[in-house]
Amino acid sequence: MLLIKNVKVNGEITNILINGNQVSDISKNINEMMDVPCLDGKGRTILPAFVDIHTHLREPGFESKEDITTGLMAAVSGGYSAVCPMPNTNPVTDNKYIVSYIKNRAKEVGLARVFPIGAISKGLKGEELAEMASMQKAGAVAVSDDGMPVTNSNLMRKAMEYADGLGMITISHSEDKSLAEGHANEGANATRAGIEGISRVAEEAMVAREILLADSLGTAVHIAHVSTTNSVDLVRWAKAKGIKVTCETCPHYIVGTDELILDYDCNAKVNPPLREEKDRQAIIAGLIDGTIDAIATDHAPHTKSEKDREFALAPNGISGLESAFSLCYTALVESGLISLQRLSELMSKNPSDILNLPCGALEIGGLADFVIIDTEKEYEIDSSKWYSKGKNTPFNGYKVKGQVMTTIVDGNVKFNRESEERI
Repeated sequence: MLLIKNVKVNGEITNILINGNQVSDISKNINEMMDVPCLDGKGRTILPAFVDIHTHLREPGFESKEDITTGLMAAVSGGYSAVCPMPNTNPVTDNKYIVSYIKNRAKEVGLARVFPIGAISKGLKGEELAEMASMQKAGAVAVSDDGMPVTNSNLMRKAMEYADGLGMITISHSEDKSLAEGHANEGANATRAGIEGISRVAEEAMVAREILLADSLGTAVHIAHVSTTNSVDLVRWAKAKGIKVTCETCPHYIVGTDELILDYDCNAKVNPPLREEKDRQAIIAGLIDGTIDAIATDHAPHTKSEKDREFALAPNGISGLESAFSLCYTALVESGLISLQRLSELMSKNPSDILNLPCGALEIGGLADFVIIDTEKEYEIDSSKWYSKGKNTPFNGYKVKGQVMTTIVDGNVKFNRESEERI
């Protein structure tokens, strides 16, 4: 058992009693009990722990960038109780054995929940469907060829049909590679920097294709890392039409623009690329009106040597698990654009609902996965202090507000910033 006292729920100070891995009571009248550990929340806000439905733990195959241990340390220090790693590992997560390996490694580490996402196609080659049914039995919760879009429309159609029959959702990495041969958003800033641009149509054309396929099949599809104005508009249109489409964006599209590439900082190189201010505003509008369902990190750690090179040669990706909440809280809640409750939905409940995960609620009888936030804490982002091996972020030095203090998973404290406690 665990008693969490003096925490703020919906603006009111209360106490929460956890029995096993479930909430047994929520009341300000719960008293401390002998032999029951007590955690003092010090009047801070408690929320359902965050759920990242798009992350990269890099293991197996790319442990120099990240491994499951360091990735989950980063997750809990960022307030996440659950993460969904993408299948672009080596070997590719396209079979039950790799899914089982990831699940077992996560269980050994014992920090956050891990729900693997299996590949759509074998080897991410876009030629033959992967073994979805066996991956699902091993613990995969969705399928995606993230990083390598399915260019064959008929294969994507079959994937959506097959996944739907299994009760799984297909996640689209929406990118037409033939229109995406550059290294930054095609626009004035890429021209100024002398960097070959990537057309926004590379994303939008594939978003449109997935929507039309979902409409014709009557199946669901989830669009990953939406970044452009037209992508938001397409999803908004699809939802108005009743098409089963959900989508996510990432903190870097909420906070950053392609101005960050002007000093050739390869930490700002990401796929899809950072866009223009009009796109950033469209993303925010989509978060406000419900067009965009979730915020995912697309946590993509790389080594320093990989990022410290010529812009065109550096890999895409931003490390994001440990800065996601503070960046979003500062940009969206502190600015008055959305409520903290709405941000919680975007980072916890909605991601859980999209993939049908048992997370995302703070209620009696619910799973005891929580994050305690100091909403008044101001600090400067410093990735050198992160637990992730990936220090690659363009937001170093940003002054933000709202810091994760404690993360509780399955009724157990997994991270406590004040004591640097990990159990």
